[in-house]
Amino acid sequence: MPYRLLGSSTFRLALMYVLLFSTSVLLLFAYIYWSTAAYMAGQTDDTIQAEIAGLAERYDIRGLRGLTSLIAERVDRQSPTGASLYLLTDPRFKPIVGNLNGWPSVDIDDSGWMNFRIGDYAMPRDNVHRARARPFLLRGGFHLLVGRDVQELADIQQLIVRALIWGTAITVLLALAGGILTSRSVSRRLETINETCHNIMSGDLSQRIATRATGDEFDDLADNVNNMLNRIESLMEGVSRVSDNIAHDLRTPLSRLKGRLESAKLDLDNHRDPGNVVEDALSETDQLLTTFNALLRIARIESAQRHAEFSDVPLDRVLEDVIELYQPLAEEKNQTLIAAIEPEIGIAGDRDLLFQAFANVLDNAVKYAPQDGLISVTSSRSDSGVEVAIADSGPGIPEAYRERVLQRFFRMEHSRTTLGNGLGLSLVDAVVNLHDAQLQLENNCPGLRVRFLFSPQTRPR
Repeated sequence: MPYRLLGSSTFRLALMYVLLFSTSVLLLFAYIYWSTAAYMAGQTDDTIQAEIAGLAERYDIRGLRGLTSLIAERVDRQSPTGASLYLLTDPRFKPIVGNLNGWPSVDIDDSGWMNFRIGDYAMPRDNVHRARARPFLLRGGFHLLVGRDVQELADIQQLIVRALIWGTAITVLLALAGGILTSRSVSRRLETINETCHNIMSGDLSQRIATRATGDEFDDLADNVNNMLNRIESLMEGVSRVSDNIAHDLRTPLSRLKGRLESAKLDLDNHRDPGNVVEDALSETDQLLTTFNALLRIARIESAQRHAEFSDVPLDRVLEDVIELYQPLAEEKNQTLIAAIEPEIGIAGDRDLLFQAFANVLDNAVKYAPQDGLISVTSSRSDSGVEVAIADSGPGIPEAYRERVLQRFFRMEHSRTTLGNGLGLSLVDAVVNLHDAQLQLENNCPGLRVRFLFSPQTRPR
């Protein structure tokens, strides 16, 4: 598990987040340190500069005696551990007054400042406090040194540095802990999905990925995978059902074909004309080819991704062509075919497949509607989409069978005496699914009403 955790993409992503976040925190703390230290150092330097200006002014006004008394007064007024440092020397750097024992033997930097340890030039000798001072040359060659104990500033700077180090360390640890917890949580979710997929690949198509009802990305993924599995299971059941139906429904015509061919062979052996037998065999073969072609066409439609080939289909013209094709057949049975087609209705789709679907439904309506029956073809559009309805006054389909009639080879008892193979509505259902539409079979009181519902998305752009 640790190896899988370290090698997981979620953990690597968490490490990248830790690095980015830690860098951000480090830069923030560094800015705080730089700003604070610079501000405090600036305040100290400004204080020293102000004291030098005041002492120089006192020297100009009252001379050496006045300056000496002022420095002595300031030294006496502050505690032995006070922050202000003063030293007035003669031209030879011999101390005159102040709280330093001697002139610091350190170099003056380019800005005119001196940095030294107080313990080297004042009591107690073990005082390691750091000091910062600025020298000033007075008239007469006297040297004035004014400074401050900056140990407090150094302590604060060290405190900020320690806070920066600890803050960064804690941030990294917390981010790592969060990354590990997040990675473990994500890994568990993915492991559940992988385990389910392995079970499915082992042959258990009933397995589904559990969701947590949180509505997150993993639930969306699980829902999509489950829907895909439902579709796959449905297709697998369909394949199994089709195989059974083919074995059952084609066994009889194949047996008849075999018997007729044997009869034709017997006629040929006895020098008789097998003409009628051969004609019947050819007719039976044509029927078998028609059935297999219908199966292949349904399979192609169901497996196709033909949306890219969709074009603007004038639905009113397609329906008019279908009606024109079946009008003569309806007239032969003295049936009334009523059309109420709204003009200029168009959808995005495959014209040939839509024509075939409407033709199959209308063919059934003409076939099962009685003599002097009524058939209607209507179309309309609304904000919810486009609707096409084909209704007849025939025997209809009981509600219990309306799902089953869409299955391949399924035929109701009253339909088995009529010519057909039970694939017409299966093809219609495949075409409807390809167009992301809905197919509804309803009671027409009497008869059947077939509704095609095309969503607004299937309208042409």
